[in-house]
Amino acid sequence: EAAKRLASEGVECTVIDPRTLWPLDIDAIEASVKGTGRCVIVHEAPRSCGFGAEISALIQERCFLHLEAPVTRVAGYDTPFPYTLEFAYLPSVERVYDAVQSVVNY
Repeated sequence: EAAKRLASEGVECTVIDPRTLWPLDIDAIEASVKGTGRCVIVHEAPRSCGFGAEISALIQERCFLHLEAPVTRVAGYDTPFPYTLEFAYLPSVERVYDAVQSVVNY
């Protein structure tokens, strides 16, 4: 949804859904980052110690010289998962949209 909204504003995004954490299709991610110079990682787990941090580390190792902005993560908050406030906790379209705008305008 955020990618559609950004596209209507002239910002082209590539959305990669790896489907599995292992094996991770790091080659597809690497090709995308090298092509754009930017990366926003979205995942529902807490920001700290989540798999998004592992993907961020892999991107730094493989694409550092191609990055035009810091790798940005949009994740759950570093709190216990609040089942009654699920939609306030999980990454929203607005949070993803804001993160992409920040790396585009870095």
